[in-house]
Amino acid sequence: MRHLKSGRKLGMTTSHRLAMLRNMVTSLIEYEKIQTTDTRAKELRRVAEKMVTLGKRGDLHARRQAMKVIREKRVAKKLFEEIAPRFKDVNGGYTRIIKVKRRHGDNAPISIIEFSIPAKQEKAPEKKSKKKKKEEATA
Repeated sequence: MRHLKSGRKLGMTTSHRLAMLRNMVTSLIEYEKIQTTDTRAKELRRVAEKMVTLGKRGDLHARRQAMKVIREKRVAKKLFEEIAPRFKDVNGGYTRIIKVKRRHGDNAPISIIEFSIPAKQEKAPEKKSKKKKKEEATA
């Protein structure tokens, strides 16, 4: 029986699974959006949310704990300086999983996991409608 045993084994050894999750969370923080299977995305969400929580704390101990998982200094810096401040007023729910399609080879369900609050993007200049252009021309 599996009582009180949380997490999925994902069909691999413990060391392989932990290494895969570390690589995936590093990629998620670096690119802010990755595509993977549903079950991997659900497991990755647990690790990613913990990393954002550490980023929100922002102290030296939190940085060292994050570096145990992330293993790339530039990605950890991005977590603490760019991603965590976006979520300063939010308690949990930092990621979202969007189901996309099924993989061609084995029909596995594929999802996109991304951060729920996107980076601030600069707005493109608004296009003027034809009506406004005519009004400006006549004035």
